[in-house]
Amino acid sequence: QVHLVESGGGLVQAGGSLRLSCAASGRASSSYSMGWFRQAPGKEREFVGAISWNGGSTSYADSVKGRFTISRVNAKNTMYLQMNSLKPEDTAVYYCATTYRPSITIRPNDYGSWGQGTQVTVSS
Repeated sequence: QVHLVESGGGLVQAGGSLRLSCAASGRASSSYSMGWFRQAPGKEREFVGAISWNGGSTSYADSVKGRFTISRVNAKNTMYLQMNSLKPEDTAVYYCATTYRPSITIRPNDYGSWGQGTQVTVSS
């Protein structure tokens, strides 16, 4: 089992930037693809982006493409989400998750371990 802890959330003005981190520990976390999801109040959890086990492939939701960047440093067992040009509609709890497969997937059901989430609030 992989244990995940997110950090880096907070309050930012529209147009600003934040970088979220996801620290992983446990079973061979660097061998698996990982992803970011978010959930706004009253809405379903939605896919934000994902990265393959070695960082060679990434995938993003259309709503964040060109503004958000996912990266990972396997030597540190850490994944990042750099968020630029933030909008009020980006306000949500952000979760990192890991699959138990090397390739990217956007389906929440393919992710076996989840962090506790970190709040991102973008003010207008």
